[in-house]
Amino acid sequence: MDCIFCKISKKEIPSKLIMESKNSMAFLDAFPVSRGHTLVIPKNHYEKVQDMREEDNVDLFNTVRNVITKIDKITGSTLVAVHNGRDSGQEIPHVHVHLIPRELSDHAGPVHSMFKDRPKLSDQELDDLCTEIKNM
Repeated sequence: MDCIFCKISKKEIPSKLIMESKNSMAFLDAFPVSRGHTLVIPKNHYEKVQDMREEDNVDLFNTVRNVITKIDKITGSTLVAVHNGRDSGQEIPHVHVHLIPRELSDHAGPVHSMFKDRPKLSDQELDDLCTEIKNM
């Protein structure tokens, strides 16, 4: 497999490692969008969060929780983002959590500002959608 994150987890490619646990690791993003932008990845290869074994999932998000405490000290506020699949914006098909220090002056805005053509759903459509998702 030619996955850059798998190569980083196997130490075939160096990284600016912040923290490592049994099943995950956190390192500075090589192409940061802000100072301190960090990635947290499972060491095992998974394309989507729902593909992960429970043990790896728990370890990954425990690592996120531990590292975010450090990252949050940079600006006092951190965006936590997971692109779960190519259509969501995932560029590398290996689960990774972005920890991005944020501040008002970065002008990136809230997540809602990313979407220009948002759906306008009625209360009934929201109820129907909620039921549909519950029953999947």
